[in-house]
Amino acid sequence: MPKQSEIEVPLLEVLISLGGQGKPKEIYPLVTQKFHNITQEDLDERMESGGNKWTNRIQWVRQKLIDSGEMYNPQRGVWAITDKGRNRVHLPVQMQTTPVNLVEIYEDYEEDFKSQLLDKLHELTPRQFEEFAKKLLQVYGFVDLIVTGVGPDGGIDGYGRLKIGLASMNVAFQCKRWQGNVGRKEIQQFRGAIQGNYEQGIFFTTSDFTTQATGISFQQGAVPIILMNGNGIVDIMIEKGLGVVKKPLYLFYEKVQDFLDE
Repeated sequence: MPKQSEIEVPLLEVLISLGGQGKPKEIYPLVTQKFHNITQEDLDERMESGGNKWTNRIQWVRQKLIDSGEMYNPQRGVWAITDKGRNRVHLPVQMQTTPVNLVEIYEDYEEDFKSQLLDKLHELTPRQFEEFAKKLLQVYGFVDLIVTGVGPDGGIDGYGRLKIGLASMNVAFQCKRWQGNVGRKEIQQFRGAIQGNYEQGIFFTTSDFTTQATGISFQQGAVPIILMNGNGIVDIMIEKGLGVVKKPLYLFYEKVQDFLDE
């Protein structure tokens, strides 16, 4: 199966061929056509959760390109390319990627490792994802955490307290183990469920949030909602060592300036 770094430019090329934007269902087959060596076995491989591993990898690449400013979501369910993304495609082939070096090898490894962690999150059942969110909050210092067990549409999946000096803040959280992005409606419903009883809400999803959802996460006079997408969750897992054991493999040095320079 192609590496994520190998999918980036083909995905951008497909968006250009579609006039700058398109829906995932039309993007996936066009990206697949770019890889003549991909096998049917690769295309049929599935995660334990039932999701397709190949399309999940394309989704991960799409998120990386959004983070780098080469793609964006003009609306829910639509992927689009930015001017920065277009410029990258129009560069000479030899300039589209940097020469392979130790840093690049490490970044590719880290990227693939994060993708594997995200795959594992997608394989969790909704209940397991709620229990995982509880553990994630515990490593950040939250206490008295309880998973409600109300069900997927109960509004609040868990709650607890965050100690701040001598005081504490009541916090509720909700979890969505989704493939699609979480929208404005879900954030509004969650806020409505916790308004008046909690000082803060945290919304976890294995996917991402729409621009509209991000825009209303903090509103004057309303309970603030912290948004945690799949990438953010994985970063915290690595930072805090939750389900991850970090082992140093090598040390490399980079000469920043001449040591005689003043």
